[in-house]
Amino acid sequence: MSSLRLLEVVVPGDRADDLKALLDEEPELLGRWTETVDDQTARARLLVPRDHTEGVSDRLSDRFDGIEGFRLILFDVEATVPRVEEPQPNEEVDGEAETAAEAAAAQEPARVSREELYTDLQEASELSPIYLVTVALSTLVAGIGLVRGDIAVVIGAMVIAPLLGPNVALALAATLGDGALAARALKTVGAGVAVASVLSVSMGMVLEVDPTVPEIARRTSASLPDLALALAAGSAGSLAFTTGISTALIGVMVAVALLPPLATAGLLIGSGHVAEAAGALLLVLTNVACINLAGIVTFLARKVRPRSWWEEERARRAIRVAVCFWSVVLALVVLVIILIWER
Repeated sequence: MSSLRLLEVVVPGDRADDLKALLDEEPELLGRWTETVDDQTARARLLVPRDHTEGVSDRLSDRFDGIEGFRLILFDVEATVPRVEEPQPNEEVDGEAETAAEAAAAQEPARVSREELYTDLQEASELSPIYLVTVALSTLVAGIGLVRGDIAVVIGAMVIAPLLGPNVALALAATLGDGALAARALKTVGAGVAVASVLSVSMGMVLEVDPTVPEIARRTSASLPDLALALAAGSAGSLAFTTGISTALIGVMVAVALLPPLATAGLLIGSGHVAEAAGALLLVLTNVACINLAGIVTFLARKVRPRSWWEEERARRAIRVAVCFWSVVLALVVLVIILIWER
């Protein structure tokens, strides 16, 4: 993942001077190219460090949002020639930053911008035929691996991990108070769970399922260490999205996979082992709750916030509701683990 971003800003021609004045105050620009497209349009391309993209885009949006003709486009920069050396922080005068823009830049979080994070998770939670086929294939791979007791095949299903993205998107939706993203994520998760459940139950009716096979048996009960693992992995998954390091997600997919225990539950239900299936479903619920709760906490720690103050109030309400809901779910899971599964 590149550490540079290219922002393209388009404004009406009569606001070109305002754009120039704003850019003159930006301390974090590594490069700047402006042009007048025609009498009606002015455009600027800005080379910005990844960690400062959100601050720059927010200040541009605050100045020009709502103005007809304004557009802000973000590009990932693979490389530049010659190489760009990021500027060192300016020395402070009397212990204070020289300008308000410099002070704001100094407080910007070291992560991808809110818009980039939102777009990535919006795409990850898109309900499409390809997504449903991916869920079906992952369930098929997981089911065969579980029945055979082949851990390598099960790990292959974990890496596909089609249910991880929508759950992290649900955590982001709660953090931002975005109802549309939450509805999208819930719809995608629901469709994925439905496809996986129907297919795994059908496989359980056809295949010979032995609950004592190690790969199945270890997914028929949840424990307190499983809860701790899911919380840590959920936080790591959200952290990987905020840093834009997609390769880090591979370990998270394996650590807190949702499909293998869901496929285990379906196989056991289809083969008539309902009691064992209850333990697998409890493990699925544990992982889902931990991913969402840890995701919200991680996004808050990474200073993922709505841009405007009125959206922040809505976000605070959504966060309270989501944290309370998932905390209650986890409390019930812990109670079941202590009273039943730990005995």
